Amino acid sequence: MPSMVSKPSVLINFLQALLAIILGNVVYFALIPQLPPVARHRPFHMDLGLILDFWFCLMAYGLIRTARRWR
Repeated sequence: MPSMVSKPSVLINFLQALLAIILGNVVYFALIPQLPPVARHRPFHMDLGLILDFWFCLMAYGLIRTARRWR
């Protein structure tokens, strides 16, 4: 039988991930004017801007998870 995961924990994980994506994108888009052209994402391309945006989202997720552990 598969292990059961409670719905509240799935919802909390989803909300944490969503918040991390929103915060990471806010930081990335706020910094775009200061970024060199090579670090700016072009839609529908795999480039340094996309990787940098993902990194900001990953850092936001790490900060959210760390903050929840400290509570």
